[in-house]
Amino acid sequence: MLQVQLRRRRGDFSLDVNFAAPVPGITALFGRSGCGKSTVISLIAGLLSPDAGRVQISDDVLVDGERHIEVDARHRRIGVVFQEARLFPHLSVLGNLQYGARRLPHGAPTPIGFDDVVTLLGLGALTARRPHELSGGEKQRVSLGRALLAQPRLLLLDEPLASLDLARREEVLPYFEKLRDALAIPIVYVSHQFDEVLRLATRVVLLDAGRVLADGDLAAVSRHPALREIVGPDAVGAVMSGVIERTDDAGLTVVRIGDAQLVVDEPATAGQRIQIQVLARDVIIAASRPTGLSVRNVVAARVVSVTPDVGRAVLVELDIGRTATLLARVTARASQELELAPQKDVWALIKAVSLRGHLFSAPRR
Repeated sequence: MLQVQLRRRRGDFSLDVNFAAPVPGITALFGRSGCGKSTVISLIAGLLSPDAGRVQISDDVLVDGERHIEVDARHRRIGVVFQEARLFPHLSVLGNLQYGARRLPHGAPTPIGFDDVVTLLGLGALTARRPHELSGGEKQRVSLGRALLAQPRLLLLDEPLASLDLARREEVLPYFEKLRDALAIPIVYVSHQFDEVLRLATRVVLLDAGRVLADGDLAAVSRHPALREIVGPDAVGAVMSGVIERTDDAGLTVVRIGDAQLVVDEPATAGQRIQIQVLARDVIIAASRPTGLSVRNVVAARVVSVTPDVGRAVLVELDIGRTATLLARVTARASQELELAPQKDVWALIKAVSLRGHLFSAPRR
């Protein structure tokens, strides 16, 4: 467990954060540019000094302002990957990776093997190349490998995809997914792209103006009003975790979420875990179960709340069982006509092709 309590003030900007990152998994620091995400990374890594606070990994205290403890960055055993790969131009890929391994203190354990890193990140065909011969995505994979070979007990990723175009981002993201699923290392991932958070994170710390607005699992934070203000109305939705049950006769994947079964157009294997985002704009509410529709997902639900939203719309929170929750955006007039109110039983309709799913590579045990 990583525990972070930090304060730092410089000029007009004041940072005051308090959160924890469990093991394993990826904790995303998410928020608008300038909210303090990169400052938090630099403070945890020891590249900046806090005015006050505490940083602790498991039983090891790295920073404690009251006890005047501040471990030097070189001795924290924290790996950091920045927006720019920062590879040594005079060294080959192999040389850059070996540099990471040489940073390890003599006699320290090496649970992450060299060959394992090369295989995990697909670097085997690149080892003889120099950095100028690599694409942006390849450089980031080498930078990540170099950080891993230093055997970090914590990995900090500071917007590692921000400098890449969409194609290169899509090239690198699967490697981060492999890293999340294969290694039991706590990872703190900084991003201002919510699609990256949705795809990678298991926990989210939502920041704004140097303060934590929300901190919790992705499902809970996805419904937080502060997130809606940051991502905008079109990206508002619920994130839910489920387990693949089977593939139906039409080749679509059936997922168990709460008390419901959802059909998604996502190839998968029975037993795999999946994280699904259902945008509020894609959910239709019916007062009675409809028939004769092309919509594949018709789910029994109960209204939790009805709150004002942008324009003439309201946001309806729907319980589909076992703490799984949907959000639906409908007009205020539709809400009145359907007499939507807490505890009312309704039906939620969702097109299978509108669901966005991201698989965890390791089947649930």
